[in-house]
Amino acid sequence: MVTLEGKTVLITGASSGIGKACAEKFAELNAKLILTARRKERIDILAEELIQKYKVEIISSKLDVRNFNEVKSFYESLPDEWKTIDILVNNAGLARGLDKFYEGKIEDWDEMIDTNIKGLLYVSRVIVPQMVERQTGHIINIGSTAGHEPYPMGNVYVATKFAVKALSQSFRIDVLEKGIKVTSVDPGMVETEFSKVRFRGDDERAKKVYDGLQPLTPQDVADAVIYAATRPKHVNINQIILTPLAQASSNFVHRKK
Repeated sequence: MVTLEGKTVLITGASSGIGKACAEKFAELNAKLILTARRKERIDILAEELIQKYKVEIISSKLDVRNFNEVKSFYESLPDEWKTIDILVNNAGLARGLDKFYEGKIEDWDEMIDTNIKGLLYVSRVIVPQMVERQTGHIINIGSTAGHEPYPMGNVYVATKFAVKALSQSFRIDVLEKGIKVTSVDPGMVETEFSKVRFRGDDERAKKVYDGLQPLTPQDVADAVIYAATRPKHVNINQIILTPLAQASSNFVHRKK
């Protein structure tokens, strides 16, 4: 196991769910953290909690990954000693709506494509060059089982996660001679704010997604991220797919009655 003490880790979408759980796990291992999200008040509170608990260094910053100029300005504004980012966790992402593609809402499509694909690209384009220059680093993209097979009415969300899978594989080829690791962590059903966001705050509809089964927790996914991040220098974990025991694939779920 490679130590993460003193390593600088940037996590996007760190205000809740998988991103927040990753922040907690990396802080526990004494990494320096840069936490970003659109909801700054949440990451500020999280940062303060982690600083108090683990005595680690943290920068928290409001960031909308959909805006390339904002991403670029954010990185340029970091103190010089924080610009050497060792691990990038591209976690920011979301689903909107659950409709047949011919009934889909254009604003939902745009938000998913802009966040899940373009946001991941924008952040990677800004952060990875310094890894290439130093010939070391690790890119960890949070994908989904939806990136391996479609499910009914998933269409555009599924397409964005297929894109994350393809981009992770392409990144790996592009940096093969640069000493940079690339990992895709692809969870199935995880109980976070995911469904609440998808259904725009409809709590009842969101809760039904997990009826009759025990879903993954954000901490389960964060454990997989940490496993990948702590392998020896010569080992690259290309992809991790994890699901609840009750889920065999995107389309096969066992629910207790």
